[in-house]
Amino acid sequence: MDRTPCRAGGDRRPTRPVLGACSLLLGVVLAACSTGPASPSPGPNGTVSVVAAENFWGSIAKQVGGSRVTVTSIITNPNSDPHAYEPTARDGRTVSTAQLVIENGIGYDPWMDRLLAATAAPGRFELDVGRLVGVPDGGNPHRWYDPDNVHSVIAQIAADYIRIDPRDAAYFRRQRQRFETQGLARYDGLVRDIRATYAGTPIGASESIVTPLADALGLRMLTPESFLDAISEGTEPTAADKATIDRQIRQRQIKIYVYNSQNATPDVTAQVDEARAHGIPVTTVTETLAPASATFEQWQVTELRGIEAALSRATGH
Repeated sequence: MDRTPCRAGGDRRPTRPVLGACSLLLGVVLAACSTGPASPSPGPNGTVSVVAAENFWGSIAKQVGGSRVTVTSIITNPNSDPHAYEPTARDGRTVSTAQLVIENGIGYDPWMDRLLAATAAPGRFELDVGRLVGVPDGGNPHRWYDPDNVHSVIAQIAADYIRIDPRDAAYFRRQRQRFETQGLARYDGLVRDIRATYAGTPIGASESIVTPLADALGLRMLTPESFLDAISEGTEPTAADKATIDRQIRQRQIKIYVYNSQNATPDVTAQVDEARAHGIPVTTVTETLAPASATFEQWQVTELRGIEAALSRATGH
C-alpha cells in the first residue's frame, strides 16, 4: 500500500479554489488534459459537479447537496484498495471538469493529488479532509471513522456548495440540517449510547482504521499501535507485537476483537480464529461502503450495531 503523502507546501486551507492549467505530471491522465486551461463544468441541469475520491465521502456529498448536485465517486468497488488505486484517463476527465473535488488526504489517496495536479482548473474547489480536521501527513488517515470529523466535513461541503452556487444557499442549509438531524440521527445516537454504556472497555483490533471510532466510543484499544499501523500500511508486523496480541487473546484481556474484513491478512485471520476459539466476540468494519449501494449512515449504523452487540455479549450488559 502506498501511503506516501504527495502534497507539499502551497495554500494550507482545507478547501481552496485552484488557479492554473494542466501539467504533465501523470502520464495516464495526459489524454484527459486539454491543450489549454480546463474549466470546471456544471453537472446535468446546472447542478454542482462534484467528484469524491472515495464513495463514503461521495455519499455524504450527495446527501448534503440533494437535487442541486451531481456526485461521482472514483473508489466504489469494495474490493478496491484506495491506497494503491491507479487512476484512469476517464478519472482524469471527470476530475478536470468538476467544480468541487473531495479527497481524504493524509497520504490515503495520493493518486488524487496527482490527478489534481495534472488537471488543474481555474475556479475548481478542492476539499482535503486531512487539512480540514487538522491531521498532518503521517497521522491516522481514516477520518470517516471519527464522528466529529464527519460533521466537520459535512459543514465544509455545505459551505463549499454555497460558495459555488450562492443562489441555492438556503436549499443547501436545509439539506445539511436535514441530513445531520434526521439522516445521521441513528448513527449519532449509537455513538452516544455505546460510549455511555461501554466506555473504558478494552478491545483488540486488526488495524488503525478502528482507532478513530474506538476513541469516539470511549473504548480502550489494547492492540499495539505499531501492529495496527503495520497492517494498515501493508508492512510486516513484528514478532513481539504478534506475541503481545496472542497473549491478550489467550488471557482474555480484550473483550471484543474488531477487524477490517477487506484486509484480512494471514496474521489477522489467525487472530480472528484465536479470538473466537477463546470465546471473544468478533465483529467487522470495512474500508469503503459495503455494500457499495449503501449510504454512509446505513453502512456505519450496521457496523456500530455489530460493535454494540459484540460488547453486549462480552460484558453481559
